[in-house]
Amino acid sequence: MPASAPAPTTQVLIVGSGPTGLTLACELARRSIDVRIIDKSPDFPRSSRAKGPNPRSLEVLEDLGVVGRVLAAGSRPPLMRKYRNRLPIADADPFEASAPTPDAPYDRPWMIAQWRLEEILRDRLAGYGVRVELGAEVVGLTAGPESVTVALTDGRSIGARYVVGCDGAHSPVRKLLGVAFEGATAEEQSMVCGDVEVDGLDRGYWHQWFDEDGAVLLCPIPGTGTGWWFQAGPERDGTGACVPPSLESFQRLFAKHTGLPGTHLSRAALLSTYRVNERLADRYRVGRVLLAGDAAHVYSVAGGLGMNTGIQDAYNLGWKLARVVTGRADPGLLDTYEEERLPVASWTLGITSERLRVTLDAILRPGGGLDSAVTGETMGLSLGYRWSPLSPTGSTTRLRAGDRAPDAPCLDAGTGAPTRLFEAFTGPHFTLLGFGPGTAEALRATEAAYGDEVRAYAVGSGPTGADGDGPARLTDEAGHARTAYGIEPGADTLVLVRPDNHVGLIASATDHRAVGAYLDRLDHLDHVSATAFRRP
Repeated sequence: MPASAPAPTTQVLIVGSGPTGLTLACELARRSIDVRIIDKSPDFPRSSRAKGPNPRSLEVLEDLGVVGRVLAAGSRPPLMRKYRNRLPIADADPFEASAPTPDAPYDRPWMIAQWRLEEILRDRLAGYGVRVELGAEVVGLTAGPESVTVALTDGRSIGARYVVGCDGAHSPVRKLLGVAFEGATAEEQSMVCGDVEVDGLDRGYWHQWFDEDGAVLLCPIPGTGTGWWFQAGPERDGTGACVPPSLESFQRLFAKHTGLPGTHLSRAALLSTYRVNERLADRYRVGRVLLAGDAAHVYSVAGGLGMNTGIQDAYNLGWKLARVVTGRADPGLLDTYEEERLPVASWTLGITSERLRVTLDAILRPGGGLDSAVTGETMGLSLGYRWSPLSPTGSTTRLRAGDRAPDAPCLDAGTGAPTRLFEAFTGPHFTLLGFGPGTAEALRATEAAYGDEVRAYAVGSGPTGADGDGPARLTDEAGHARTAYGIEPGADTLVLVRPDNHVGLIASATDHRAVGAYLDRLDHLDHVSATAFRRP
């Protein structure tokens, strides 16, 4: 490799510009962190791959300010139409009983092609003055005491204080770190995939043909006139090996399982053979280099949790990395990224494996289909970090420190305009909610001590939730906020919400020093145990 010029410097270098890398880049850029994001591809991919964000990822995208565009560009999941012996036998809507609730505004995943989601996130990132640098393939990492130098195939190098590998299941960053990626690939559980053009099918349905020797699945891709996701059990040659995917093989599979002319399919692209692959990195951080998304974990497709887990990795890591880079927190805070997210990845591996088994069993029975892969657990709303060193003891009748912070409709006490707790949370800050008039002093003291770092809100049942010269006031007229947070009548309770919208602290209003003590310990972690972090 030719000698490289002096490496340019940046605070954070992100390798990989899929949804995980783009989410992390947006998280850092909106906090005014100097970030660069590179990708080895020469062009932006048009892959539709992942079918869209689940409800928890939609909450992340709302915080990033792009959920409106995502909803407009995508669609609700269509009805699943199931066929046996080439005839329709049942229509299923796994979300038929779902509806938004005051504490959870998104009740189902949203279908959108991955390339379109990436386009929306790139536009958001460009608004911060950051653009993806294409054609930059990583071949080397050299760690120093204060930075990491990344070598590229073209001889260039980039120096950064921190590097995050968001570069997929075959991650060069992970391999260069020597991080183990344990698991297995089930060669016998495979399917061929691609994007196709289809004539003559009703786009109001996700069509699923099943029979004893295979299946064909066709799901309409939102935002396209005739584009569909194609999945099928592969053709096998005389030796039992999978026949490579092609338009011709797709047409043969389509004709075989549907009884319709294979010529209904045309313009197959993004062809691939998918094999069930379940692997988990044994570490998420090696010094100044971290891993996120598929670089850290891969799952079966059941439940659609691969991309979603990556987006949520980035949401967890972004605020912590920004806090360390700016010198506000010690590097030990970055250890909590692995401590929180690796157990979630391990749980996700288990649930996707179990959902795959259930689904494979279901499709052998008439009426069974992909709806078997959908459960409340795949929505992402129940996941939290109760075990985390950032979750000191504290609870209400419904919540504990580490849980996802619920939404709730409220009124702005000053104007009477409708608002939501999620609107209060939006942005790169902690949010302190004070339930009850007894929290007013703690709210004022926190605002005075921390300014914009912590935004304080008095949540009351009427227009006088706090004194006129105090913090912002929210009227919980219908009691949805108190219900969601489990605040008992008459209780004066403080709830500190982290920048990633998880509960950091629950404390009595009489504990005036709780918030300051929490933030001080958060910023001075040094590989401490969870027990050492917890308040007595």
